[in-house]
Amino acid sequence: MELKEQLKDIKTQLRLSMNGAVSQSMREKGLVYKLNFGVELPRIKSIADGYEKDHALAQALWKEEIRECKIMAGLLQPVDSFLPEIADIWVEDIRNIEIAELTCMNLFQNLPYAPAKSFHWIADEREYIQICGFLTIARLLMKKGDMDERVENEFLDQTLTAFLSGSYHVRNAAMTAIRRFMQHNEENAFQVCRRVEAMKDSSSESEQLLYTLVKEELD
Repeated sequence: MELKEQLKDIKTQLRLSMNGAVSQSMREKGLVYKLNFGVELPRIKSIADGYEKDHALAQALWKEEIRECKIMAGLLQPVDSFLPEIADIWVEDIRNIEIAELTCMNLFQNLPYAPAKSFHWIADEREYIQICGFLTIARLLMKKGDMDERVENEFLDQTLTAFLSGSYHVRNAAMTAIRRFMQHNEENAFQVCRRVEAMKDSSSESEQLLYTLVKEELD
């Protein structure tokens, strides 16, 4: 089946699986897309399972301004042909938290250059690039939490700073990464505690919140 036929077939299946109530609910929750069929995630995955992973198909799906196509792109993109510069293009195109979370889970965490690229992303000032960096690091920490001392210090510096000064979604993504780091071993948890202990009685609401969340993680 040629690329155009594959795209047409996928869109047909998505339209047949439309759920207006889900689409409306997502809009009300702030998940805005140019086009959203409201197809639930298990169904999107089921449709994707009918196709082989294919670079050209995934790239074409990503270019579609359709929620379900972008989700499928992350599922169908082969890792070996997804070059770092393409990863940057995709990240710059992400505009909401659902696509950020799903693309990090389905694709970014599996990239061989994910550790280095995620640190590059968290140093960016753009909101969703930072978010993708933290979400990717969080998933890498679930697999393997070891970092050398220099990398650990850089990670903690960037992550705590992002939590204290970032947007709502950046803050949540940064906290997810902090939790994964702390859960890896007691030494990691101790390092985070040492950095936030002075924030207990801070006049800054964000510092107090960070202290409270870290304490809750320990408890």
